[in-house]
Amino acid sequence: MNEPALAPYILDNLATTVLLLQPDLRISYINPAAETMFAVSARQARGMGLMELVMGSADFEAGLRRAVESGQPYTERELQLAFPAGRQITVDCTVTPLNERPEVANALLVEMLQVDRHLRITREEHLLAQQHATQALIRGLAHEIKNPLGGLRGAAQLLERQLPVPALKEYTRIIIEEADRLQNLVNRMLGPNTLPHKRTTSIHQVLEHVRNLVQAEAPPGINIRRDYDPSIPPMCADPDQLIQAVLNIVRNAVQILGGEGEIVLRTRTQRQVTIGQKRHRLVARIDIIDNGPGIPPDILESIFYPMITGRPDGTGLGLSIAQSLVNRHGGLIECASRPGRTVFTLLLPLEATDE
Repeated sequence: MNEPALAPYILDNLATTVLLLQPDLRISYINPAAETMFAVSARQARGMGLMELVMGSADFEAGLRRAVESGQPYTERELQLAFPAGRQITVDCTVTPLNERPEVANALLVEMLQVDRHLRITREEHLLAQQHATQALIRGLAHEIKNPLGGLRGAAQLLERQLPVPALKEYTRIIIEEADRLQNLVNRMLGPNTLPHKRTTSIHQVLEHVRNLVQAEAPPGINIRRDYDPSIPPMCADPDQLIQAVLNIVRNAVQILGGEGEIVLRTRTQRQVTIGQKRHRLVARIDIIDNGPGIPPDILESIFYPMITGRPDGTGLGLSIAQSLVNRHGGLIECASRPGRTVFTLLLPLEATDE
């Protein structure tokens, strides 16, 4: 097979999206990978403006027009593309003006490589490393704090027995109570110290238990809606620990919403998912979605650290404990947030784990 005949075959089998755009950004050619990415056939796409297929991409369009005018190629990393159906993807995009042949004068060759999966794996590895480092730090601090606290409490008890005036014992009681409070805080930071007691568990029974608990204590203006996939099979898990993890997240959502808003509990399955370094054939995905004001961007990357909170009255322990409980099941919690939509996603392997 000669080289000119090979070119269409190669383009048709590339995993990279390839488009040829006219100077007015109308599509002249897309390869099969582009058909899949943009959910449109080559015949439908031919003659369409590229910006008819994506939404809210003014900066992307401006970059393409600059490339037409200047004749200079450019590459944009981690470009966010949104589509009319609500789908969003992240791509690395390279734009090359073609000026060497008259038939493609001022046309643009656009190459896109979807990088969502690679970014997600990197983010998950970072979250897991963050959680392990946090737990190691807390264990070290707990050891250093508990020893002097125990000595302080014991000394206060001995002093209390020696005081001749009962009124003075009020001060030793304060010392003992504050030592106990600090001890409880350290224990809460460490999280549950028991291994999961795993058994066959329905994730929907876990969610229903949480929903009933929260619905009973939430203000009347809070609506908790279910969107379950009934085909999700049972998993091997500790239902009490999963209930605690989900409850911490849902209660946070209720507090963020104040007295009015909606929380959605959604379940789906995902196939061939990598969590950290381990590949899972099937995982349960639990999305806890609220329509509140969102998480402040300056703490979004650190919300799973202990003592990090966006609420003045928050302890900053609920999400850290939830992440630890889900980690014990071989899973992970992720978060994405913007005003009007915050999503906490729990990924839990459906096959047995060695955790």
